[in-house]
Amino acid sequence: MPSPEPRPPTDYRRYRRETDRKLAVVVVLFLLVVGTGLIAIIYRPTAGILAFICLLGGVGIIALLWILLSLIERWVGD
Repeated sequence: MPSPEPRPPTDYRRYRRETDRKLAVVVVLFLLVVGTGLIAIIYRPTAGILAFICLLGGVGIIALLWILLSLIERWVGD
């Protein structure tokens, strides 16, 4: 027995972009929270503060690469 309503088309590109964005946010938060927390636990809280500042630089590089690749993707016309 066929379905009475046709299913809407699935937009796999949008789904991939949303998933990639969510994964990027999770990686950045994991880097900042867990990385800083482990350094603060193993060394001292003051080292954790300095590590957080240094890890923000790493997050900045990740964000810059993300923006660059997103711009290239739009320019190519994916």
